[in-house]
Amino acid sequence: MVLCSGGNAYANYTPGKTTSPPAASGGSSGKDIYASAGTSRIRVTQDSGPTGGNRGTLSSTDVAWKPPACWYEPVFRPEQLKKFSETVGGGDVSVHESWWGVDLWTDHYRDKQDSENWDDTLSTAPGYKDYNIGKDGYFWRSVAPDKTDPDSWDCGRIMFWQDAAEIPKVPNAPTSKTLADYAYNKIEVPGTQIELKPQAEPTVNLPTWVWLDKGTFKDVKVRAELPNTGLWAETTAKPVALHLEPGTDDAETFPASGDCQINDDGSIGTPYTKGNADKTPPCGIRYLRATNGTPYQLSASVTWQISWEGSGGANGDLPDGTFETTQDMNVQEIQSINR
Repeated sequence: MVLCSGGNAYANYTPGKTTSPPAASGGSSGKDIYASAGTSRIRVTQDSGPTGGNRGTLSSTDVAWKPPACWYEPVFRPEQLKKFSETVGGGDVSVHESWWGVDLWTDHYRDKQDSENWDDTLSTAPGYKDYNIGKDGYFWRSVAPDKTDPDSWDCGRIMFWQDAAEIPKVPNAPTSKTLADYAYNKIEVPGTQIELKPQAEPTVNLPTWVWLDKGTFKDVKVRAELPNTGLWAETTAKPVALHLEPGTDDAETFPASGDCQINDDGSIGTPYTKGNADKTPPCGIRYLRATNGTPYQLSASVTWQISWEGSGGANGDLPDGTFETTQDMNVQEIQSINR
């Protein structure tokens, strides 16, 4: 058998016997029926956090971490699969296998003809009689948001039956942790447009204070649910630190690491007051050279601590995430300063 990792294999019933799909991809007029194993049914809602303005997704601080490459989800009830098989007859039966032709679907799911799973052993997938009509449950299919990920081949079972209110006991079956990981990439956090004191345009050799009040950053909570499974997870991102990069080597940060801690009340730094222009701020920058037509790019990156809780009392932590924004910094140089 030849497997093409770059995309789907279009099976003429038996894996390895392939044909080209029709020009139009399979689908269904049913609102809740999809023919693509690249489309997850996980529903994601944001329970708290920003709903407008400049927002973006997090980058994990752990470069080795990634969400699951694939898992299984309930897709069809018996009546839905009957309609799909006998009227559409074209679509994904697993992540890397598609059946194009009504006979391929009806042979296996209506007429009890065995097929093969695309796993390491090409295990037998027993056929079904009349789509299991009269039984309570769902046909489950593998899902892979990125089919080019080599790990997505781990979900090689073709669509299979599972009784209602039960999670399949198979490798890569979904868990609340699966949903928490999935929600990680759906978290949108606010951008970081910091306020600068004593003036918006810094002056060479004078410290610029960075201050964000407690209303700027709040926890962001995202809820993910997989319908018809009872599985859910809430993933929470909590801001814990701000990191400053001045955009030039001719600058100093305060503290020297550039890491400004977020205070207990959610604020960052200490408010600037008149007369503090020559003092060292707890969070800030001092530029040592003026700009010359091209502004420095001040980078402000917030670190977010990620935790989750889910169905069945499950909970845990995920790698911290960061979100970075930049802003122009024009630095002036003057000969004398009156305070």
